[in-house]
Amino acid sequence: MSLFSLFQNKSSDLSPNEFREKMNSDLNYTLLDVRTSDEFTEGSIEGAKNLDFFSARFKEEVLKLSKDKNCYVYCKSGMRSGKAVKFLNENGYTAFNLKGGISAWK
Repeated sequence: MSLFSLFQNKSSDLSPNEFREKMNSDLNYTLLDVRTSDEFTEGSIEGAKNLDFFSARFKEEVLKLSKDKNCYVYCKSGMRSGKAVKFLNENGYTAFNLKGGISAWK
């Protein structure tokens, strides 16, 4: 892993306050919940689109998102969303991970 990619991953992890502030100041974004549909129905952040990280079609579906919008991504604890953000950033998106996930958001 290069030093740049290490820095890139760290800089895309945002605390709940940073995540909220950045998203609130962004006029055109996608909010993505990468938990399972069962987890999503238990409660989500308003306006979130659900794409299950464990789905066989996840990569195919997530690459359909607009690259013109920043992606704010979360899961339960920040692990799945961290991997999703890394994948998105490697594919030309600007994506941010909610550090600690929705558990930290509440």
